[in-house]
Amino acid sequence: MKGILRILIALALLVAAITSYSMGIQSGVFLFIILGLVLEGAFWFGLFSIKRRKEA
Repeated sequence: MKGILRILIALALLVAAITSYSMGIQSGVFLFIILGLVLEGAFWFGLFSIKRRKEA
């Protein structure tokens, strides 16, 4: 279940980033492009999260 939720959140972030880019380009509002960058960053950092090993 945890894996499915992680995939769904990643897809939602990607769709939101693409939508923000699209709205920013069509309307010319730079804020939407910045929002798209933030959402895309969240997508990539969530996809490739740092996994730390426990050292005994």
